[in-house]
Amino acid sequence: MAISAGPTAESIVRDVRAGDIRPVYFLMGEEAYYIDRLESFLVETLLKPEERDFNLLTFFGAESDIDNIITAAKGFPMGAGRLVVLVKEAQSLASIERFEYYLKQMQPSTVVIFSYKHGTLDRRKKICTLLEKNGILFESKRLRDNQLAPFIGSYLKRQRATIDPAAALTLADFIGADLSRLAGELDKLCIALSENGDRKVTPELVERLIGISKDFNIFELQDALAEKNAKKALQIVKYFDKNQRLYPIQKVLPVLFKFYSNLLLAYYSPEKTSRGISLYSGVNEWVVKRSIMPAMQNYTARKTLEIVSEIRRTDARSKGVGNPFTPSGELLRELVCFMLN
Repeated sequence: MAISAGPTAESIVRDVRAGDIRPVYFLMGEEAYYIDRLESFLVETLLKPEERDFNLLTFFGAESDIDNIITAAKGFPMGAGRLVVLVKEAQSLASIERFEYYLKQMQPSTVVIFSYKHGTLDRRKKICTLLEKNGILFESKRLRDNQLAPFIGSYLKRQRATIDPAAALTLADFIGADLSRLAGELDKLCIALSENGDRKVTPELVERLIGISKDFNIFELQDALAEKNAKKALQIVKYFDKNQRLYPIQKVLPVLFKFYSNLLLAYYSPEKTSRGISLYSGVNEWVVKRSIMPAMQNYTARKTLEIVSEIRRTDARSKGVGNPFTPSGELLRELVCFMLN
């Protein structure tokens, strides 16, 4: 779910379905998933398929002029109840502030939709005040790490499916906050679920369909390091070295950096309970219980800080900085040995 001080994607959908349609929808933000989803929903809901040929006018920001968009918005529908003006890639539109003149005197039979990705308008500007007053100004923010598992659960619930907590965290860690890709992978999992059977996504299904190794994966290395299980950690590193196409060091290091950075945050949490650490660090409480708290028993804050620094150094060496000879497999082994000692 998008976090915003204003309307949410869910509230916009609910209001439109209830017949509360606003004359302007300005969809902006860093997270493209909700912008694309709302854009499609609005077009499909506001116009019937047979009405779109004459009543859906589409502009692209880099190729359009704001005055032409305003002129189009002042037009009238043909054989339909409303005219829809869709502005894609609005972040490339020059002089967008001039749209405030239209906001002062809008055409009641027109709905204008702006799709403004990878950034936001300056909320101090007058156009934002007018958008909030006369239309919908929606900001789609990137989800934090601890919001990804709930997103996965909610998405699957709408598909009448559930997911094992371990599988949800594996997906969140493996794919990250790219919601469009995450939704695509979840759709793939839903297709694989039996319609008549137990519609539950398991870790085994995630491993089989998403391409995470059944033998070893990055998250097993993370857990082995959290437990200071040297034998298993070094076994996994050896496996990675033999399968560098699947597990290049540049793919492993960001996961380890994220884990130890979160571990370092945990030491500074005012409350050392799983919930307190989760709220302070933004890490899912299930992950805190599974990995962070066990690691706090095996690492000091000082050692964790040294590890974070060593991961940075290894990353630079893996890219050839001060390291003309050591192969990546050996670099990862050296790093893991440093972590374990």
